[in-house]
Amino acid sequence: MSKSKRSHLKNTVKESLRMALEAIRDNKLRSVLTLLGIAIGVFSVIGVMTAIRTLETSIESGLNVFGTNTFLIQKYPAVTIGGHSRRKYRNRRNITYDQFKELKRRARLPIMVSVTDYSGGQTIKYRDKQAKKNVYLQGGDEGSLRTFNTFIGDGRNITAHDVEFSRRVTVLGMDAVDQMFPFEDPLGKIITINGIGFTVVGIAERKGKMFGQSQDNYVLIPITTYLQRYGKRWTSLAITVEAPSAELYDKTRDEVIGILRMIRKVPPGKENDFEVVSNAQLIETFGQFTGGVKLFALAISIIALLVAGIGIMNIMLVSVSERIKEIGIRKAIGATRRDILIQFLTEAVFLSEFGGITGVILGVLGGNLVAMAFNIPAVIPLDWVLIGLAVCSVIGVGFGIYPAYRAAKLDPITSLRYE
Repeated sequence: MSKSKRSHLKNTVKESLRMALEAIRDNKLRSVLTLLGIAIGVFSVIGVMTAIRTLETSIESGLNVFGTNTFLIQKYPAVTIGGHSRRKYRNRRNITYDQFKELKRRARLPIMVSVTDYSGGQTIKYRDKQAKKNVYLQGGDEGSLRTFNTFIGDGRNITAHDVEFSRRVTVLGMDAVDQMFPFEDPLGKIITINGIGFTVVGIAERKGKMFGQSQDNYVLIPITTYLQRYGKRWTSLAITVEAPSAELYDKTRDEVIGILRMIRKVPPGKENDFEVVSNAQLIETFGQFTGGVKLFALAISIIALLVAGIGIMNIMLVSVSERIKEIGIRKAIGATRRDILIQFLTEAVFLSEFGGITGVILGVLGGNLVAMAFNIPAVIPLDWVLIGLAVCSVIGVGFGIYPAYRAAKLDPITSLRYE
């Protein structure tokens, strides 16, 4: 393209943008309603994608629920959908403490095999101060804090001897410390759990919140004491296994599954009567759920954008009808069909992009409300922002081409006579 042609095209686009702004100013209500349709469509998809991306980023960048190279064995899967599935898992045999001990004795590859269970609604007190009901009672062993991804902040951990002799000792999470010991050192003090005394031997480090929920709201006691005092006939334990390395993770997992199948006498060819849950599985499950949400949001957005595109076509056709004489004058003084086509096409794209930018800004702000609610880092999904703006351009061109073509085709003589 020659320099003169490039300069002419630049001036045409510049003039078209000026005319587009004038058209919006002269027809404020009509333009706002058209922009609103585009903005709502883009807002719906960007808002949902931003919210999902904040959760995905939080999970994939360090939400190791079970620690590094670990997996959890339990009676129920991490997520169950539907009453029939729930009944199927409920009919499974419970995972018992004896099964845990036998698995720990036989397994050779894991560097840690730990056991936990928890219950809510216990009355946990120190003198006249009582922990809130959201503080859970956890039964565990010397590896439980490691499975919680935390460490001892003061005092000592639960030991193998505490578990072996069913001692009444406890390690407190920081929520329990804040509520029962706001002004004194809890170490060596005796708290009561449903009226039974336990000596505080340790305090766990504070972890903070995840997805708006505290990770410090627990009181940990030896698993044997827990089962004797607070276990029920339906209690089924969770076993956490840590592999030596990422390279040995699959081999460790296979070994543990094989041993547990033998311990629980699962016939060859039958599916496991227990679940193996890992960080990767949780991420995959979350991805399947969010995939459906994304498709739903995309479908709603496409409908909204199509409606908005029809609105743009309508406003551009009205604009062409109102400016027939102006088109005639422009053609009479030398404007070509191409100039008129670019003018109205630029106006349509400008309207669409203006609404799209508004929708993107509102969508990013709205989606990051999830980050604020769950106290996780906010994100800006640049890929979806670019996709949203590109779709707006396509809508502007797609629904603006016919009005622009119609304007470019007008006869200048007829246009000048138009009243």
